[in-house]
Amino acid sequence: MVDNSFLKSDELLVLFDGVCNLCHRSVQFILARDKTARFKFASLQSQFAQQQLDLYQINPKTTDSIVLIYQQKAYIYSSAALRIGWHLGGLYKMAALAWLIPYFIRDWGYKLIAANRYKYWGKQNSCWLPKPEWAGRFLG
Repeated sequence: MVDNSFLKSDELLVLFDGVCNLCHRSVQFILARDKTARFKFASLQSQFAQQQLDLYQINPKTTDSIVLIYQQKAYIYSSAALRIGWHLGGLYKMAALAWLIPYFIRDWGYKLIAANRYKYWGKQNSCWLPKPEWAGRFLG
């Protein structure tokens, strides 16, 4: 079992591409809707995130995805995105309906967007810095 004792049992860790504009918007979307501050974040470019990927045996060279870590399990691709929506609650739980779509179709769509994210949403030269009130939610 992986030791992530830095997370409380109800907290979720989102690893995201720190230079991707789409990823920044996604993180900001989560932060704005996470009223109980259950979500924590780390840029995939950080040493901390690299250690997490190693712990969960996720190859950063072949995983073009956000990664969600929750209750000592890691989720990637569409599974990560759907679980994030579920944990945001409210109407975002409706995303769970996408579980009816076979994972290989969901993941194909996810990977298509991920492969083109820089092309359509752009890329920054450095990692995005959060607002000061969100700084404690970022690890690594």
